[in-house]
Amino acid sequence: MIAHFEELDWQNTRMGELTLRRRADPETAELIYEVKLNDEYLMSSLFTVAEEELARLGLAAASGTDLDVLVGGLGLGYTAVTALGDARVRTVDVIDALPAVIGWHERELLPVSATLVRDARTSLIHDDFFAVARRTPEAEDTRYDVILLDVDHSPRHTLDPSHADLYTVRGLESLAGHLSDHGVFALWSDDAPDAEFLGTLSAVFDDSVAHVVEFANRLTGGTSSNTVYVARRR
Repeated sequence: MIAHFEELDWQNTRMGELTLRRRADPETAELIYEVKLNDEYLMSSLFTVAEEELARLGLAAASGTDLDVLVGGLGLGYTAVTALGDARVRTVDVIDALPAVIGWHERELLPVSATLVRDARTSLIHDDFFAVARRTPEAEDTRYDVILLDVDHSPRHTLDPSHADLYTVRGLESLAGHLSDHGVFALWSDDAPDAEFLGTLSAVFDDSVAHVVEFANRLTGGTSSNTVYVARRR
C-alpha cells in the first residue's frame, strides 16, 4: 500500500505551483491521481466521465472518416484517449501549455499514458492553445475536423485572464478558422449551461447545443454534472 499521498511530481510553472499526486482509496485500494494548481484542485481520476463525453459528443457530431482531431488541454489524458478509441480518427494533436503535463505522459506516470503516447496517431505539442486559436492557419491542410477544449473551468471562470477573449464572438470566429468545412467544436465546462455563452456560440457556429453530463460523485454520495457544448462550423 502506498502512502496516503504520494507526490509524483512538483513544478513551479508560469501559472503557479503544479502538483501531481497519487493516493490509495482507503475502502477500495484504488489508485487515484490528482492534479493541483497552487491550492486549487484541477482534476482527479475519480471523475473522468465528462472528459470522456467531451470526446464522444464532439466526435458523434462529426461526419466522415479520416478525422483529424485537436485537443486543447492534455490533463490526465482521458479526452485524447477516448478520441483515439473512435476508429474514424486519423490523428490526434494535443496541445498543452505546461511541459510538465506532457512530461508526465511521456514518462507514463498516469493510467492512460501508455495508451496515449504509444499510439502512432498521437502528437503531444507544447504550445498555448489560446495563442494558436488566435493565429491564422498556415494552410488549408492544417485545419481540423474536430476541436475538443478542456482547459478552463468554464467560459466565465478561466485559469488565466488571457484566455477570456476566446469565449467572445471574435475569439470563436478565429477558432472556427482552424476547423474544416462543417468541422465540430466541443467545449467542457464545470458550470451549468450558460444561456449567454450559448448565444455567443450560436452567433458563430451552427447547431449549437449544451449537453448536461451527469455522473456519480463518490465523495458526496450524490450526483454531479458538467456541461459539454457542441457546435458545427458555419
